[in-house]
Amino acid sequence: MATLNDVTSADRVHIGFFGVRNAGKSSLINAVTGQDLAVVSNVAGTTTDPVRKAMELLPAGPVLIVDTPGIDDEGELGEMRVRKARRVLDSTDVAVLAVDGTRGVTQAERELVALFAEKQIPYVVALTKCDIASAEDHHHVARELGMTEDQGRLVATSSQTGQGIHELKETIAELAKEPTAEHRIVGDLLEVGDVLVLVCPIDESAPKGRLILPQQNTIRDIIDEGAMALVVQHGELAQALSKLGAPPRMVITDSQVFGQVASIVPDSVPLTSFSILMARHRGTLDAQVDGANELDRMRERYEADPNTPPPHILIAEACTHHRQCNDIGTVQLPRMVGEYTGLTPSFDFVSGNEFPEDLSAYDLVLHCGGCMVNDREMNWRARHAASQGVPLTNYGVAIAKMKGILDRSLAPLY
Repeated sequence: MATLNDVTSADRVHIGFFGVRNAGKSSLINAVTGQDLAVVSNVAGTTTDPVRKAMELLPAGPVLIVDTPGIDDEGELGEMRVRKARRVLDSTDVAVLAVDGTRGVTQAERELVALFAEKQIPYVVALTKCDIASAEDHHHVARELGMTEDQGRLVATSSQTGQGIHELKETIAELAKEPTAEHRIVGDLLEVGDVLVLVCPIDESAPKGRLILPQQNTIRDIIDEGAMALVVQHGELAQALSKLGAPPRMVITDSQVFGQVASIVPDSVPLTSFSILMARHRGTLDAQVDGANELDRMRERYEADPNTPPPHILIAEACTHHRQCNDIGTVQLPRMVGEYTGLTPSFDFVSGNEFPEDLSAYDLVLHCGGCMVNDREMNWRARHAASQGVPLTNYGVAIAKMKGILDRSLAPLY
């Protein structure tokens, strides 16, 4: 039976702990979690890189705790640590700022609070060492940070005595409450009793004993709507369709077999992919369709001027799975892009939490579906690329484009 600890990091609330060096941040994390997750030391700068820990934090439930380096670190190495700490904000659902209640507010702390507001991140300021700080110290901190009643929360805490820790956890849980989702995966397109066929190939890169996250979430969304999901591999698709008494409401496929599936499914049956549904779910589908159209624009620029430099493409994956000999990101996609455009692009590859700050060298970002990062992180990557004028699309949208079935794949969604 699945437990709360089986929840993937992408589906957990990301709680980032921030603070200047020696503000009591690590002691606070240990007090909140009831575990020795963070190294406590009087030496400034003990936390050198963001440290992530998936756990259950009552009453919030499954969460990902992120301990960040001090945001006032110094020197060249310190600046790198600060950049990493600030980068954590792009995937943070709730921010906790540890402020030493016995000393004045720093400029770094003011800047962080301003960033929380700018990025619309719910936050709580945890005043540490409240057992030795005065009430006037607390009021002073709130004034210095420019906090108002409707912006952020303030909780006085003591990691030594436990004072305020329960209140802090309750506040985190309240801020972590998920808003009503603006976008469903597919359920809003269905009616009770609809039958959908899901094509889920099982290969060496598939998680042992389970389906990948977009497939799991799509199945859940279907059954929540009172519809039915028939799950098959592409080799059994034709047989499955023939055994149905009526055509299915829709066929949803893994992008790797998009071409084979499209050749089997009659044109009269709606067809799309998990990757396209995930882009729709996150509200980035239109931008990703435009990103896929960049493949045509690359070819057109070269045809207009053969001296145009070959395109430079970033292929980004949010996970760090073991690469197979015919890996989709490093092998299949580069080959397909070259064949589709008739060009010889150069490719860079990143994975996991790494995503370049400077994307100006790239003509296009080809990104995986992003199922292993949360919505805030994936949407930040899309906005980050757009802010630098670099088109971004995901594997499924790009593959549909290159297979000539993008319009067909989008039709069921509008």
